[in-house]
Amino acid sequence: MNDKLADIRLLLLDVDGVMTDGGIIYDGNGLETKTFNVKDGHGIKMLQRYGIEVGIITGRTSLVVDIRAKELGVELVYQGALKKLESYRDIKRRTGLVDSQIAYMGDDVIDVPVMKQVIFAAAPSDALIEARNAAHYVTSLAGGRGAVREVCDLILRGRGLWNEIVARYDL
Repeated sequence: MNDKLADIRLLLLDVDGVMTDGGIIYDGNGLETKTFNVKDGHGIKMLQRYGIEVGIITGRTSLVVDIRAKELGVELVYQGALKKLESYRDIKRRTGLVDSQIAYMGDDVIDVPVMKQVIFAAAPSDALIEARNAAHYVTSLAGGRGAVREVCDLILRGRGLWNEIVARYDL
């Protein structure tokens, strides 16, 4: 699997069911909230520190996603992407990257077309069977529960960067 990870320059993520557990909470005023995992966020920041860009392609549109993306420094954000393959193609045009440099993590049938294009596709353990079948790697953790971090760490290990990262924390 390391051969698939060695040249990854971009990790694209779905939101609901990947960056979150898929739950959506509305307060009494109709405002939407989501819960994001801080470990996932740290994994994203580590990827970015080592020159691996992170982007989001989500079928829903939510102000909460914009806030989280801004907090993490994620600039490639495609919301309301009901045809994710179109967004994926636009990202390739914008970045100049090719399939062999891109990883994607999704959890539902809407994600499968992109998962079939990239060099490395991942799915959380609680993803739909179609997404798990399209994945090169299924995490041991569920969406919103550290699954993104698991993939971030896997990419960093596959790129040969993990020992350097661990040394930074003097473990």
